[in-house]
Amino acid sequence: MLPPEHLIIPDWPAPANVKSLQTTRLGGVSSAPYDSLNLGDHVGDAPLVVARNRMLLNSLLPGEPVWLEQVHGTFVANADVADCLPQADACIARYRDAVCVVMTADCLPVLLCDTQGSVVGAAHAGWKGLAAGVVEAAVQVMDVAPQNLMAWLGPAISQQAFEVGAEVRAVFVDADPQATAAFVPGRQGKWMADLYALARMRLNALGITHIYGGGFCTYREHERFYSYRRDGVTGRMGTFIWLE
Repeated sequence: MLPPEHLIIPDWPAPANVKSLQTTRLGGVSSAPYDSLNLGDHVGDAPLVVARNRMLLNSLLPGEPVWLEQVHGTFVANADVADCLPQADACIARYRDAVCVVMTADCLPVLLCDTQGSVVGAAHAGWKGLAAGVVEAAVQVMDVAPQNLMAWLGPAISQQAFEVGAEVRAVFVDADPQATAAFVPGRQGKWMADLYALARMRLNALGITHIYGGGFCTYREHERFYSYRRDGVTGRMGTFIWLE
């Protein structure tokens, strides 16, 4: 079982039957450079070790999560379906105890639920996914009036550490000129991108105004979080949500 201090419990006013949790890199059995609670089975860590790390979550979850094969796209899996296609970057559930999860190590995990506690969702939103519309795709499949939805933004790379090229900025600004505010000049024509701000803009544009979380930095908080940008070869954290 994982000690509570190694987990983050999302701080948002979700209905009582909506349960969620965020892992850190702490509390598992993986060796460096995956130390220690690596949940990703695609990053080079020993499969048996990853399986053991996932087993450590068993007492915290009502069932086996739908582990996605994430490809920075917009497909939304349905955790209610026993043989759902796992190649997706978002997941939703309406059935009790069906567990959605996305894995990250700098990309932004976004949790979603409605005020009635009837549907939940999770999206893997790096810059590619955000630009492509993964959040919009998840909200569409949830099929709930936006004013009845809320979101929680989990650990991601902060603007101070996320340098991107002009072409990345152009993708967002061309789609929405207001996205200019999410970028500040970096070095030699580069830009520092604010994933949290970009996600809030996308959510606001959908009509979702109840947004919580944010303020983490996977890159700078090296003892607590994995960061692909910082380390290259590293593990993955999990962001989970389900209906109880």
